Amino acid sequence: MANNELGDFLRARRSGLRPEDVGMVTYGVRRVAGLRREEVAVLAGMNADYYTRLEQGRERRPSPQVLDALSRALHLDADARAHLYRLAGAAPDERPGRIPDTVGPALRQLMDGYPNTPAFVINRTLDILAANALADALFSPFEPADNLARMAFLDPAGRHFYTRWNWTAQATVANLRQAAGFDPEDPRLRELVRTLTERSGEFAALWSAHDVRGKTRDAKHLMHPDVGPLVLTYQAFDVRDAPGQQLIIYHAEPGGPSAQALTLLGSIGASRRQSLGRSAD
Repeated sequence: MANNELGDFLRARRSGLRPEDVGMVTYGVRRVAGLRREEVAVLAGMNADYYTRLEQGRERRPSPQVLDALSRALHLDADARAHLYRLAGAAPDERPGRIPDTVGPALRQLMDGYPNTPAFVINRTLDILAANALADALFSPFEPADNLARMAFLDPAGRHFYTRWNWTAQATVANLRQAAGFDPEDPRLRELVRTLTERSGEFAALWSAHDVRGKTRDAKHLMHPDVGPLVLTYQAFDVRDAPGQQLIIYHAEPGGPSAQALTLLGSIGASRRQSLGRSAD
């Protein structure tokens, strides 16, 4: 990844805004995509030369007041604003150390206590660290079900499984961009981004857009080869004793077709585990 993450982020967000998006009048033919540097400077109430130095990496430690002004000028939402602060080194240190790759026994027991709900734990780079039986059954089309980004972009099953693949792709890359704000030098993140960029042009294009989004709550439209279409909602919960890990829980509308499909999927998964157990004996 480039060593001017702050400048790259500002440039990408500037190029994604049009003058009319921010209430500015424009005249003549524009030779740049989005806003000009001078226009961002005007909107943020700062010197154009200073803003240029920020984009070029010649100024890397803007004050919180400058960051607030840029957040307003570029119409950043809460996730993108927090990401901007982290890139500028102005946010509290949120990296107490590497995120553990293991999931505690109490959390595993909690997940196993939801037999009718897929539940799994991920880290910031979207590695699946642990999953309950129904989550294993849900992700059974993937070989392996190891990382949500790899599964979406590189596994052949991804485009069929995620019926709104374009939306999933955008959200997945935005999640990884947020991880880059926490620790751009994380070797696991660098390895993953390098692999995805080399093997997926679509990932590379989305990565260059610098969109940022954290996991909170959203709808999932899936197609499972064993039970057909599923419309699920997920909730993401921070694991307090393992900062950087999140517990993701999928659930379906009670009594609806997706809930019935999840019940069937659980039964299929249980039958397969029994068959494997007998084969092992």
